[in-house]
Amino acid sequence: QVQLVQSGGGLVQAGGSLRLSCAASGRTFSMYVMVWFRQAPGKEREFVAGITGSGSSTRYTGPVKGRFTISRDNAKNTVYLQMSNLKPEDTAVYYCAAGQRSGISVAGETYNYWSQGTQVTVSS
Repeated sequence: QVQLVQSGGGLVQAGGSLRLSCAASGRTFSMYVMVWFRQAPGKEREFVAGITGSGSSTRYTGPVKGRFTISRDNAKNTVYLQMSNLKPEDTAVYYCAAGQRSGISVAGETYNYWSQGTQVTVSS
């Protein structure tokens, strides 16, 4: 069983930056692919970014490439999402998730564990 606890988020003006953190319980954190999803009001949940267990490989959805960076610190059992040059369309509830798998999937149903979610609001 893995528990994920998020921190970060909030309200920021367009062009600003925020960092989300997601801390995991357990001793096998490095075995999990970690991902970030988001869900905006009235929209389906979408994949944002993912990172493999070792941190050697990452994947991003097109609209955030070059603006968001996912990273992890396996010694701290924590994954991060650094968000820069934020846009109003980035407004959503952001979730981190974990799954034991060989690669980064963009399908949410492939991840077993989810955080509570945190609101990110970008004002124009």
